Amino acid sequence: MPFVSPSPARAELAALAAGARDGSLDAALIDLPSVPNPRPASVLMLFGVLDAVLSDHAAADGAVSRDLDVLLLSRAETLRSHPGQIAFPGGRQDAGDDGPVAAALREAREETGLDVSGVEVLGALPPVPLAYSRHVVTPVLAWWRHPSPVRVMDEAESAEVFRAPVADLLDPAHRGVTVIRRDGQEWRGPAFLLPGAERERLVWGFTGMLLDALFDRLGWTEPWDHERELPLVLPPDASD
Repeated sequence: MPFVSPSPARAELAALAAGARDGSLDAALIDLPSVPNPRPASVLMLFGVLDAVLSDHAAADGAVSRDLDVLLLSRAETLRSHPGQIAFPGGRQDAGDDGPVAAALREAREETGLDVSGVEVLGALPPVPLAYSRHVVTPVLAWWRHPSPVRVMDEAESAEVFRAPVADLLDPAHRGVTVIRRDGQEWRGPAFLLPGAERERLVWGFTGMLLDALFDRLGWTEPWDHERELPLVLPPDASD
């Protein structure tokens, strides 16, 4: 099994997670309204030097190498909730899970085939409430010490599992906002348009918000155009 040595990015992610443990980071990444009686859930934000595909973009922050990736998946188009959206591996906490970290690892294993023995959990960040789904989601930061093959495990749940170069996400040319306008109201959120050999991938919604906030906290964000609207096609009755 290959071993990936620590990097400056890992050190900065670990420092952020340590802040959550010692109380110096007491606020969630995203400031959202609280939810009454929420259901606990968690997502795995798994970073590492995962493959030989390098970003074309040289990130401004020296901690972000061209081979630094983050693991994402695309939800199946047939799902009732958030069909087709790109997300972190994760889901609702089951009764048998020993807390949010265990839930995030279990969900990642079930969704992507991830060998969790090669994952170094750096720590859990403060949970984020989601009023739309009535969940409170704990982001779990992790480093992929021993990369393992990943793939779609259940086509009814996921359409694709892939690794996104972090430098591509930070590239201002790939950043913008998605805008939903309905009934005289407008919702705007940060988004990322990732290039691909066959198609572009739009990262938006909760996943886009988490990445945007995480990059801000780490000091990795590069100046980008907050007025640039990225194309968003919503399924009927979708609201985020």
